Amino acid sequence: MNATTTLQTTAAESLAAQLPTAVPLGAQLLPGGATPVVLEAATDAVVASFVGGLSADLALVLTDLEAVIAAGGTDHGIVAVTDVLRPSLEAAASVLGVGVLGEASRESAAALLADPDTVVFELAAGGVPSGWFGIRVREHGTVSAAAPVGVPAGNLGRINNVEMTLTVEIGRTRMSVRDVLGMEPGAVVELDRSAGAPADVLLNGRLIAHGEVVVVDQDYAVRITRILDVAESL
Repeated sequence: MNATTTLQTTAAESLAAQLPTAVPLGAQLLPGGATPVVLEAATDAVVASFVGGLSADLALVLTDLEAVIAAGGTDHGIVAVTDVLRPSLEAAASVLGVGVLGEASRESAAALLADPDTVVFELAAGGVPSGWFGIRVREHGTVSAAAPVGVPAGNLGRINNVEMTLTVEIGRTRMSVRDVLGMEPGAVVELDRSAGAPADVLLNGRLIAHGEVVVVDQDYAVRITRILDVAESL
């Protein structure tokens, strides 16, 4: 087992430990890669890509995906199956280091699992397969050269009018699917931040500053108290 395979095995084991299945699953490497049975099942999978210094494509196939859908309450349009399985994918991606896990989507992963560069694991309990996990690592897929210190003003002018999404986050929390489905008007959700703590300012989802929430002409606004450098924002 080489270093890369060890990394992928750790990712598979981390994912298996977080899966919302009735019984705990273990991850077993398939030395020969995906079998015809796996590829047939992979037409309905949850896939996501991780982008960082070490990037990867992830695919999760479950034999009883409908049970996960039912557990997530997607029949009521509240929680998507991709949201239910995202913590598992995040656990797998966490072993890859600093980076961003993209949005998960429900689609075919047959091509990904059939790729010779994809390492495939069987997810099973008591020798009975409950699904499969595939991970294709791209070690040098996203490492780019540093930008020049002096960027010509003309180049900046080309993007000056491009609009970006600025978000102010005052806190967040994690909730079980049961608690989400049980929410009603008047329910109070506690956040992970105390009153008076600085809010996070995010640009296109990336943390760039801290600030405090203020009111300007009866509208909420944010007063910037600290600008973060690149290293701090990762």
